[in-house]
Amino acid sequence: MTSNADLSRRDLMAAAATLAAALPGRNVMAGEQAAPLARGKAGPIVQGIVFESRSGGRQRQAGDPGIGGVLVSNGREVVRTGSDGRYSLPIEDGMAVFVIKPSDYAVPLDKETNLPRFSTIHQPEGTPSSLDLLYPGLAPTGPLPDSVDFALVRSKEPRRFDAVLFTDPQPESNAEIDFIRDDVVAGLNGIEAAFGITAGDIMFDELSLYQRYNAIIGQIGLPWWNIGGNHDLNFESPNVRYCRETYKRVFGANYYAFEYGDVLFMMLDNVDYLGADSAKPRQSGKYRGLFGERQLEFIANVLKETDRARLIAVFMHIPLQNYLAPDEPSMSVADRAKFLALLEGRKTVSFSGHTHTTEHHYFGATEGFMGSVPHHHHVLTAVSGSWWSGPLDRRGIASADSRDGTPHGFHILSIDGGAYTTRFVPANEPNGRQMRISLDANPRFGTDVFRDFRAGQLRGSPLRKDELASVTLVVNVFDGGPKTTVAYTIGASAPVPMKREARPDPFVVEVFGRNKETVKPWVKAEPSSHIWAARLPASLDAGAHAIDVHVVDEYGREHRDGLILEVMG
Repeated sequence: MTSNADLSRRDLMAAAATLAAALPGRNVMAGEQAAPLARGKAGPIVQGIVFESRSGGRQRQAGDPGIGGVLVSNGREVVRTGSDGRYSLPIEDGMAVFVIKPSDYAVPLDKETNLPRFSTIHQPEGTPSSLDLLYPGLAPTGPLPDSVDFALVRSKEPRRFDAVLFTDPQPESNAEIDFIRDDVVAGLNGIEAAFGITAGDIMFDELSLYQRYNAIIGQIGLPWWNIGGNHDLNFESPNVRYCRETYKRVFGANYYAFEYGDVLFMMLDNVDYLGADSAKPRQSGKYRGLFGERQLEFIANVLKETDRARLIAVFMHIPLQNYLAPDEPSMSVADRAKFLALLEGRKTVSFSGHTHTTEHHYFGATEGFMGSVPHHHHVLTAVSGSWWSGPLDRRGIASADSRDGTPHGFHILSIDGGAYTTRFVPANEPNGRQMRISLDANPRFGTDVFRDFRAGQLRGSPLRKDELASVTLVVNVFDGGPKTTVAYTIGASAPVPMKREARPDPFVVEVFGRNKETVKPWVKAEPSSHIWAARLPASLDAGAHAIDVHVVDEYGREHRDGLILEVMG
């Protein structure tokens, strides 16, 4: 005899399909797969219908037809609906079931926040009260309904569109939500974009602020998709099982996918929570970057159902790799190689946040990615910059320059069919400036020297002619990377190529050094991955000289900026 514990995944799915076929109107799809056994025997089946909501609501009305060929998932298995819109999937306690929005359809949005409503959580007993969570988790969902249905609204989508990309807005107080409202959101009202995305650390541990924050983001007027970060956790959870209870109550499934235009967007959760910090059990926890086998299986199953010519844009919180601490488990992804292997042979790009730096990485054969072109991974600029550190401007808003010298801000992702570009938008730089030019005349001095000079005096002119040979021209290209090239000219002279160097931006060194009381304790100027430097020629004559800096960025676009240099005889 064969026990239930010995049944294969194929056997289980066959049993589930037989059960579903007995249901009225059920069209069983070939190739559906089954869940692993739960506690030695097959678990229950969730079933339902994906329908076209002609009223725009979430509840099915008379005359709302089912939609065939739509992907539905339980976070591991992925199935397509039959011609009548019906699906069935294995289900376990704690699973999210969600529809993968197809192109040319929209999901219903929350009226106040514009949060997409595309998932349901199956947690019959709710969040265990024994966890004593600081912030409310899930209420009991009760017995599994007879039908778990998902609404879609027909909506023609362009193949050329923009999306707004946030990461790490990370307010820990109402004052910092004010900063987001007045410094970032106010400037986005009326923007022509398809939707927005936040790649984690929506909050800085204070999860009670979700409601106010989401209401403010909702005023941008775009559907806003989210994933959680390491500061969106319930730290009281002993492990990863219950660490997203508050997040799920507010946003729904913690990882998922959706289509828009010709692009598949995969929204992943790679924060593997390891438990509370014993020194601060309700304030912080330990974690590492990891997708895990279940989520990797979900990715593989979605990709099996996706045309290989389609662009895949992947969002996560923890970077696949970073420049500051590449070997730190909490700053990179342990199963990166497995993830990248799933993307081989496809057009792909991925995005993350977490480090409060701006970085571009390209993974090729050396890093284990065997695609025809390297995989581009873009670490996005944090909305909060240096966690809202730094002196207040004339509006009373923190300057919040990032520790690698990039101003705080966000990015615009532009899609044109299967091609993409990104554009950095600084929140508080004049005219959307894309670089900062400094003269580093005294790199050997410590920060105590700032009290003897006015702000900026050590980074600009006038300079004495006899000190020119020791002065370095420093250019911080805020969204620069390995493909970026930088050169400068002085007057009519020939262009001088500049060298990319890992070094702190002298501007942010000075800002943090002069304003220590406004900088959060862990924040300091760090070596930047997008600094270019060159020594000034010692042969310059006394007088005023125009320095012109020419940049060609990661996508081949040109940028120019300049500086007036005064040389004293």
